[in-house]
Amino acid sequence: MAIEERPWLANYPKGIPAQIDPGQYRSVAALLEECCDRFRHRPAFTNMGRSITYGDLDRLSATFAAFLVNDLKLAKGDRVALMLPNVLQYPIAIMAVLRAGLTVVNTNPMYTPRELKHQLDDSGASAIVVLDNFAHTVAEVIGGTSCKHVICTGIGDLLGFPKSAITNFVVRHVKKMVPPYSIANTIRFNEALGRGTRSKLGKIDVSPDDLAFLQYTGGTTGVAKGAMLTHRNMVANMLQAYAWIGPTMREGEEVVITALPLYHIFALTANFLVFARVGGFNHLITNPRDMPGFVREIRSTGFTALTGVNTLFAGLLNTPGFDQVDFSKLHLTLGGGMAVQRAVADRWKSMTGCTLAEAYGLTETCPAVCINPLDIPEYNGSIGLPIPSTDISIRDDDGNVLKNGETGELCVRGPQVMKGYWNRPDETAKVLSSDGWLRTGDIARIDEKGFVYIVDRKKDMILVSGFNVYPNEIEDVVAQLPGILEVAAVGVPDEKSGEAVKIVVVRKDPNLTEEAIRAHCKANLTGYKLPKYIEFRDSLPKTNVGKILRRELRESMAAAPTH
Repeated sequence: MAIEERPWLANYPKGIPAQIDPGQYRSVAALLEECCDRFRHRPAFTNMGRSITYGDLDRLSATFAAFLVNDLKLAKGDRVALMLPNVLQYPIAIMAVLRAGLTVVNTNPMYTPRELKHQLDDSGASAIVVLDNFAHTVAEVIGGTSCKHVICTGIGDLLGFPKSAITNFVVRHVKKMVPPYSIANTIRFNEALGRGTRSKLGKIDVSPDDLAFLQYTGGTTGVAKGAMLTHRNMVANMLQAYAWIGPTMREGEEVVITALPLYHIFALTANFLVFARVGGFNHLITNPRDMPGFVREIRSTGFTALTGVNTLFAGLLNTPGFDQVDFSKLHLTLGGGMAVQRAVADRWKSMTGCTLAEAYGLTETCPAVCINPLDIPEYNGSIGLPIPSTDISIRDDDGNVLKNGETGELCVRGPQVMKGYWNRPDETAKVLSSDGWLRTGDIARIDEKGFVYIVDRKKDMILVSGFNVYPNEIEDVVAQLPGILEVAAVGVPDEKSGEAVKIVVVRKDPNLTEEAIRAHCKANLTGYKLPKYIEFRDSLPKTNVGKILRRELRESMAAAPTH
């Protein structure tokens, strides 16, 4: 692609390069080892009142890696599943697995037995590290898989005595958060660390093309597939995001709130890897769904950065006491994972004084593709500009490149694009061309300055009498009503128009009426986009990171009469 075909480069903020060098680090492990060496005495992670330094992260991960290789006899390329929320054990386990030349299989702790069995079978994981709270799910399926080793850990295991013992006792016996389970020959995490100190981790050569992560995706649209993310992919995306964000960061002074789980690719790259590069201090939030607890935890931390999804920001804004949080040092708020709504972004800027900058990415791209300039004064409705070393194009269903301003499927090429789907060459061929272009499945347009606007997911588009209706637009309009907490728009079958728009609303104001919503929509939407059906619910189905599941809504409606 010629430079003149990259209009975004002319609009890059000052000092941001057009290209990065993905060969700067041989592996993610090499990157993290350098960070631990440079910032050895800086705090790296804190959780539930206990902090570990970069030196601790280096030592503990090396010890755990030695256990995996010398005690469990795991060989280079073997897969290790991590089934943990945001606790101190997670970054240690990730770094250990990568240092050992193994592949991380990030696993959602909320998986059902069916979902977990599929992932263990599909990945061929040899070992799993799991929090006690979720070990009962492992117990149900482990016997029918090739997974030979189970390492269990309690929430309090790394909090230091006596807090560790008290925390684990309360979690298990007072709050009863650990369902009973029985798994033969389990190993405790702290025992594994003890055994790891008896031997040393030999030199393991990890190459840029080795698999760092099998990151599962597509569970909301069918059977989950493992995106093969190499060390080169992950290093490249860290460097791309760092090139964009780095100029605004102060080495050794950044404090980032990590409420999104580290097993999600957004937090993994942005919060862990990018902030490690500047010696950032990560505050791990184990249960962000407890909004009052979340707000209490961050109130006086003096945090400088926060990442999240739209529902997380909306939840914080609606939690009593959030307006009392110290925002004096906050200079970076990044939203991704789903569309950021203008109403939420405007309220965020008003309350915190910091612009909520929208970014865009995919599991298949490690994840960052586009990020807004961080000096924008306010929300602009765009997902931003393609980041360094990233090419994008908008294409029609036949693969033809469309002109700026035209709407079509967003396609991406760059060093962050995955190697393919694990053991699924047919699925890989559907989305990845021979010359490296990834079809995202998102409908978008590019303006003359290179800013990209996501219109919607291709599969979520609603066809009303031949007209394309995009749920994001409907939801954005409805969310502007003060009495709305959450809203989702989906298409439902309709005899006259083929499909009709239905919105499902969670009210903040119980007195908000259907009539008020219809009047607001009529004033802001053209006729064929107007919701034909409005349903009120107490909650909306969401993924583990708070992304609204439109597909699940459609399925529930198919099983019940429309009203």
